Amino acid sequence: MAAKLSIKTASSLFLVLYSTMILFFALPCFSSDPDPLQDFCVADLNSTTTSVNGYPCKPESQVTSSDFVFSGLVEESSTDNPEGLGVRFGNVKFFPGINTLGISISRIDLALGGIVPAHIHPRASEINYVMKGEVNVGFISTKNVLYSGVLKAGMMAVVPRGLVHYTKNVGGEKAVLLAILNSQLPGTVSIPSNIFGAKPTIPNDVLSKNFRVNDTVIANIKSKFPAN
Repeated sequence: MAAKLSIKTASSLFLVLYSTMILFFALPCFSSDPDPLQDFCVADLNSTTTSVNGYPCKPESQVTSSDFVFSGLVEESSTDNPEGLGVRFGNVKFFPGINTLGISISRIDLALGGIVPAHIHPRASEINYVMKGEVNVGFISTKNVLYSGVLKAGMMAVVPRGLVHYTKNVGGEKAVLLAILNSQLPGTVSIPSNIFGAKPTIPNDVLSKNFRVNDTVIANIKSKFPAN
């Protein structure tokens, strides 16, 4: 009797788990980007038509195999900047073939000691895959808990959607990562430049109150992040 009850309970748990997985992966409400209603929709980046959640489609008669091939991540990007960071983007603006497909990928190059500043992606979760070097990847939960770890080549880490995260090269050589995101245009909000380089600028007294420092400290930090 007990054995039968155990089997029945296990079967019920399996059914619930299976149903949950089906709902999670099948329902559009759990997707980052809307599900496409066609095989593909190569972005027409030159269109002047107003669009929502993606670019208008290039006429199918004009689509070729080259629209689905992208070589923009082959070469490393310059890391000659204060962060020691170089990025080559593989989002829909650079790779029109992924329009409506809900994916994008970028190459990140980090010089010795280089860092991807604390930032968020408002429209995507992210997987960081280390191709070369050794990096520290961390994200902060809404409860202000830091989850971090050191990754070596061949390892990867996941960052949940919308959470503040960073990556720092902690190895003895340049580091190369691939950032894979479940949105064709995930968006990036870099916390330092977003706060201190906003245009129009955020008033110093607002920032000094937030960071519990005086206006002089805020003015000094702002001078390092000129408004774009």
